[in-house]
Amino acid sequence: MVDRPIREWNGLTIPDPGVYVVDDRHKRFGFVAQHMMVTELRGEFTKGFARIVVAEDPLRSVVTATIRTDSVTTANPDRDAHLSSPDFFDVGTFPTMEYRSTGIEFEEQADQILQWARLRNNPLTRRPSAAGLPAVTRSSGRFVVHGTLTIRNVSRPVDLQFEYGGASRDPDGFDLFGFTATAEVDREEFGLRWNVMLESGGVLVGRKVRIELAGEAVRQA
Repeated sequence: MVDRPIREWNGLTIPDPGVYVVDDRHKRFGFVAQHMMVTELRGEFTKGFARIVVAEDPLRSVVTATIRTDSVTTANPDRDAHLSSPDFFDVGTFPTMEYRSTGIEFEEQADQILQWARLRNNPLTRRPSAAGLPAVTRSSGRFVVHGTLTIRNVSRPVDLQFEYGGASRDPDGFDLFGFTATAEVDREEFGLRWNVMLESGGVLVGRKVRIELAGEAVRQA
């Protein structure tokens, strides 16, 4: 098999341009919410579709995702039924939630910056600027994906902290890359306002929810 071409950008090895779809067998669309003010409750959506159009300039790439709200699961049938009700996702009226990117920014690797600083401070390698420093090639890197999240027909800007995990080729010859992404949202901004006041103070369900996404995106023929 011929090795895939290596494309480098800002010290990263990156996937070739094209349309990539997140593999159903290697994905997690999850969330974490505070429960009873003392612990974390984890859940996920088992049905969803995510598409990443990788551009020649990676910062012009586009991310879109559609998630089925009726696929919510927290490993508790009664709680899942409540989350599916009008108190929360109201899956009969709003069967999907959507995410659309509006821009991407690159976050320079902290360890690359540290290496530059060490080189500058070493009297044997000190240089007046970073221009002459050796390139640091990495398989992973961090980005910020700016976008709009829509839940229950309410759209709000949400930035994903996107960790690019590197590119590879699977045994069947398909190019792919891995990623994880996180964000924090205020659920009440999307109309998910149900709650119960606790006798000990506070509320049953926290307002802040952490989104946790992970997967492998496979290039389409």
